[in-house]
Amino acid sequence: MGKGPGLYADIGKKARDLLYKDYQSDHKFTVTTYTSTGVALTSTGIKKGELFLADVSGQLKNKNITTDIKVDTNSNLLTTITIDEPAPGLKTIFSFKVPDQRSGKVELQYQHEHAGISTSLGLTANPIVNFSGVIGSNVVSLGTDLSFDTATGNFTKYNAGLSYANADLIASLTVNDKGDTLTASYYHTVRPLTSTAVGAELTRCFSSNENTLTIGTQHALDPLTTVKARLNNYGKASALIQHEWRPKSLFTISGEVDTKAVEKSAKIGLALALKP
Repeated sequence: MGKGPGLYADIGKKARDLLYKDYQSDHKFTVTTYTSTGVALTSTGIKKGELFLADVSGQLKNKNITTDIKVDTNSNLLTTITIDEPAPGLKTIFSFKVPDQRSGKVELQYQHEHAGISTSLGLTANPIVNFSGVIGSNVVSLGTDLSFDTATGNFTKYNAGLSYANADLIASLTVNDKGDTLTASYYHTVRPLTSTAVGAELTRCFSSNENTLTIGTQHALDPLTTVKARLNNYGKASALIQHEWRPKSLFTISGEVDTKAVEKSAKIGLALALKP
């Protein structure tokens, strides 16, 4: 475990990654190359049914400053500038999208051994202010996540979370959607040598009176190949296999089937990421 409680987004992240990361029903292809000056160029194409989306991004690192530029299919230009550690524990992120004149945002992150704070401010006349903070340690932490709209004077988001972790277990409890959703998650490392782990997430929506339970597991067949599986209480079963066929280059195939309607075709997703 790392030092300090981390940021609010880290609460429950291990379980979310186990249950949802790398699962997809689309076809995705990513190629990354590096220029002689050290600029990383990444081209991504995604096929969603009959729709094809693409983007090209570039990343340049100069000492503690990282500049990311992305152009998508709709000719939107997204620029993100990250300054890492201008002061101990501090990170500054500035981002904006062209032609959206209201997209400018500046974000500050600060991590300490007993606290983690993230705050962002929209660069408009009446910005939305986001704040999240966590206090505690790498064992027990308590945090909150807020958004305030200065134009209306109302809070648009207020969430809270609690996390407990030890060497092989992480449990969390979060209240989201202005108190309408309660989520409990659990992640347990069964065998570190083979990255074998199990996890579960239970979500209760009070307004709809619905419960969603998702359980999952992962296991490394060998140092380069990982398999994952998950199942929820609605009968949706998913599985994937991911293989690192060369350093940093991954091939992933995933599938989902509705066990309550097996006559329907299974959803199959493919992802190929190539890096030099």
